[in-house]
Amino acid sequence: MTVPRLAFEAVTKSFGPVQVLKGVSFDVAPGEVHGLLGENGAGKSTLLKILSGVFRPTDGRVLIDGKPVDAHGPVAARRAGIAMIHQELQQVPRLTVAQNMFLGRPLTHLGMIVDHREQERLAAQALRAIDPSIDPSAPIGKLKVAQRQIVEIARALLEDAKLVAMDEPTSSLTPAEFDRLAEIIFDLSARGVSVVYVSHKMDEIFRICSRSSIMRDGQLVGSVDMKETDQKSVVSMMVGRELSQQTHTSFATDQVVLEATNLSSAAKVRDVSLTLHKGEVLGIAGLVGSGRTELLRLIAGADQRSAGDVSIDGKPVALKSPREAIASGIGLVPEERKREGIIPLRSVRNNIALASMSRFAPHGVVNSRALKAVSATTLKETGLRPFAPEREIRRFSGGNQQKAIISRWLAAETRIFLFDEPTRGIDVGAKAEIYALIEKLAQEGKSVIVVSSELPEVIRLSDRVLVMREGQLAAELSGDAITEEAIASHAIPQSPATAAGTPAAPLAN
Repeated sequence: MTVPRLAFEAVTKSFGPVQVLKGVSFDVAPGEVHGLLGENGAGKSTLLKILSGVFRPTDGRVLIDGKPVDAHGPVAARRAGIAMIHQELQQVPRLTVAQNMFLGRPLTHLGMIVDHREQERLAAQALRAIDPSIDPSAPIGKLKVAQRQIVEIARALLEDAKLVAMDEPTSSLTPAEFDRLAEIIFDLSARGVSVVYVSHKMDEIFRICSRSSIMRDGQLVGSVDMKETDQKSVVSMMVGRELSQQTHTSFATDQVVLEATNLSSAAKVRDVSLTLHKGEVLGIAGLVGSGRTELLRLIAGADQRSAGDVSIDGKPVALKSPREAIASGIGLVPEERKREGIIPLRSVRNNIALASMSRFAPHGVVNSRALKAVSATTLKETGLRPFAPEREIRRFSGGNQQKAIISRWLAAETRIFLFDEPTRGIDVGAKAEIYALIEKLAQEGKSVIVVSSELPEVIRLSDRVLVMREGQLAAELSGDAITEEAIASHAIPQSPATAAGTPAAPLAN
């Protein structure tokens, strides 16, 4: 029998009286791409931190090629052949690619002077195997996210890693960039390198993983062969129940709530016009960089428009700042939730108050009783779990942080909700809850714009879909015309020859 490349044997982890891992056991074969699945809070991150040496297991052990990894700490894990690629890349933007690849273990002369030339030579050698276009001497902060992830993979090769663990590696990648990452993963597998792949995206898991281990509430539910199962069964194992496959229900009316005419900005938006109706969910699709986020930021007053007009309920509004947008009934749920959507060290309750302090502190002193009552009402409506409004928001999962941000806009009596990638980094169970919340907002007569890179999500939620391409609207789709094929065909830039033979897609507002 082949000795497993990685084996977890009855791994347990407790923090005080709280047991977060409960006897987890599974293995990964040499050269295998193995999925690690589970809802947020299932224990995946804790298990990866034990694998990478950040945590010590309370009980049980980790083996690499049949040998226990006795020494602990990230350095010891790397020496054992374990490489970790985090969702939030652990890199120093101002340093070069080569310097980041040798971060923590620079090549030196006599233990004193860093040999930058040799570092760049070895970095180029490692990069040549997977992406020779990356310059080892370039500042890593100037690379795209996909390229920075490739640098991390090259660093693992440089360290002769036997096992690479990837935590949500495609959260900021385009479909084309994922295709390239998949090729690199298959190449690693062919070399005998094992990959542990964590993702909430089922299509990715079924495409690249041969087996997956599924966790729930700190325990291993089971390991499955991906060719012998289906998505419905895997999701059911993850959440402990079957998720209902609801179809889209429209609550849109003919009443125009928001109208934008010829919006332009210095940041990727050119002459965009749109309308939004009461009770409508308007989807905006397009490739990353097509101007979707920038369009939402214009409407939310976060960026300044260079041309164009916006009116709400038929009345022109300036929207020169987020404060003006909030006063006009507009609320933005941003793409970068942790960086732009929350104050991590503040409580959920205090985060809810951020958009409506004039309501809770009209004379400069916060009315704690009123804030407590309103936050309790909105958080029950959005389903925060656990229901602990006084807890720091950073201690909640991504899905619950998203619920808190939605609660913020409910507390501010928002009428127009702008969602930018509403379920990025959110597990399948929480994703279904966010969908239900968005539809509930529409049913209550609120108006919603959703930007998403996940085409099934756009199709699932939207009454109409606007497709953006290179800063402009390329098409408007509705009804049976909203398909993945139609969206993709309009989103992808066309060559002049192709465009000449293709009639322009009609645009309507």
